[in-house]
Amino acid sequence: MAHKPKPAASVDPVWSSIRADAEDLVAREPLMASLAHACVLHHDSFERALSFRIAQKLASPEMSELLIRELADEAYANQPAIGLFARADAVAVHERDPACHGYLQPLLFFKGYLALQSYRVAHWLWSSGHRDLSYFVQMRTSEVFGVDIHPGARLGHGIMIDHAHSIVIGETAVVGDNVSMLHSVTLGGTGKEDGDRHPKIGNGVLIGAGAAVLGNITIGHCSRIAAGSVVLESVPPCATVAGVPARVVGTAGCDQPSQMMDHLFATAEEGQD
Repeated sequence: MAHKPKPAASVDPVWSSIRADAEDLVAREPLMASLAHACVLHHDSFERALSFRIAQKLASPEMSELLIRELADEAYANQPAIGLFARADAVAVHERDPACHGYLQPLLFFKGYLALQSYRVAHWLWSSGHRDLSYFVQMRTSEVFGVDIHPGARLGHGIMIDHAHSIVIGETAVVGDNVSMLHSVTLGGTGKEDGDRHPKIGNGVLIGAGAAVLGNITIGHCSRIAAGSVVLESVPPCATVAGVPARVVGTAGCDQPSQMMDHLFATAEEGQD
């Protein structure tokens, strides 16, 4: 009698690495053993660990940790892409942030990463018609992490938000895949107009600290926005813009600025020397 082949074991390198890092943390830092066990080693999947950590951070007297965890678990169960996006975000942080030395760090310590995953749950609630619940998650994410992403905004995967203090992303904003942004970035409107009123950020864009991108404009793929710039007009692909108001000052300097994380650029005068 022929035996049925056993199903192949699923491969999840991000989760495997997180568990290995958590076991190493227990061995190196006994005082953090309870945190490593509670957030990682007690769970059988990345999604379960992530829902626990999000709930742990967002819980308040207004909504318990258990209820928030149930919301997150429901989001992951009904929209598996959220978990895949969370893995891609963890990889982005690990590859682009020199202060990150493993996939465990974003899950435990990086508020930009945790705020982004909280937004993803809020966006699922928004898209599922639970608007008031999504606003609650948005409010708590802003209060806890200092990151205010409207649940109606649409963000791709492989996003890295470094430091993540005072990030604001409006309701009709769209952020493509593999985008990197630093602290105090605003993707906002220009007034009280209703409707589609926020920026559309292409894939692979790098947005420097303190930059404001305002209005229903398009930022072309693989472009760079210099720190402190105020962008009021659309930006072509593969360009660098700087200034108040921002203007094109050169090319992006490489084909993947969001991954290179290079904020330096040569001025026109330097290029002529």
